[in-house]
Amino acid sequence: MNRRIFIQPTALSASATLLIASHAQTMGTAGQKRHKIVIQISDNDPAKWNLALNNAKNLQDDVGGANVDIEIVAYGPGIGMLKLESSAGARIADAMKANVKVLACENTMRGQKLTKDDMLPAISYVPAGVTEIMKKQSEGWAYLRP
Repeated sequence: MNRRIFIQPTALSASATLLIASHAQTMGTAGQKRHKIVIQISDNDPAKWNLALNNAKNLQDDVGGANVDIEIVAYGPGIGMLKLESSAGARIADAMKANVKVLACENTMRGQKLTKDDMLPAISYVPAGVTEIMKKQSEGWAYLRP
């Protein structure tokens, strides 16, 4: 049975709603549970960008970076987080060095007439951000929208 429950996270952020999927875990290093979470960024708000990056780092610190897969998916107005001139650029680079996968929505990029040259280096791309989030949830990943 694939049950999902909503909880209000206290360790991650007081303003985020976290969807925990019952199958969002496999085995990680040394027999630890391997957690999987997809984080949605769809707001043009640097405070939310930083909150999402803080959530990712806090998760890695809490459960161990080797025990969690984290994807940050930016689309709509949130795509600004991944532009070259983004105030979050240095933090995003640090997150990617720590194995956080950062994804830009190509639908949004087309709509805003952005090319990969307009975006931060080393990020990844998906055809549609919403579809990526839906697929991850159907695979049992937890979901967070700060």
